[in-house]
Amino acid sequence: MTDTIERTATCSCGQLRVTVEGAPVGVSVCHCRACQKRTGSAFGVQARWHRDRVSAAGETHVWRRIGDDGTALDFRFCPHCGSTVWYTHEEAPHVIAVAVGAFGDPAFPAPSRSNYELYRHPWVGLPDQMERPAFTESRTPKTGGLLF
Repeated sequence: MTDTIERTATCSCGQLRVTVEGAPVGVSVCHCRACQKRTGSAFGVQARWHRDRVSAAGETHVWRRIGDDGTALDFRFCPHCGSTVWYTHEEAPHVIAVAVGAFGDPAFPAPSRSNYELYRHPWVGLPDQMERPAFTESRTPKTGGLLF
């Protein structure tokens, strides 16, 4: 059976577009401080696809952030309205993560993983069955790292 689902995510002004084919390989929530600042919300929500299932159109600027693990994340955003639409992680160059809110689709698949819950706002409730990676003393995040 062929997966023919196609979705398009856009920035706020609509000039930057990402079209994805098929179901995402993962959808997650991240509560790290960096995602909170990047989104202006209590958390970020992203879905990931293999690079060959993603096409982009429009002008972008890139902002590079170094995660807790020392690896680079490159965020692509619209130079006109400032919306972040997608990002890549140097340790997973075959994957592109797209901001779920950029799809504007309330029927989008729910996240199955919640990262950096150490920084989760106490009023944020999520389903009990979500995967929640634990941090050890040696891997306690400082600001976040957008775990892929």
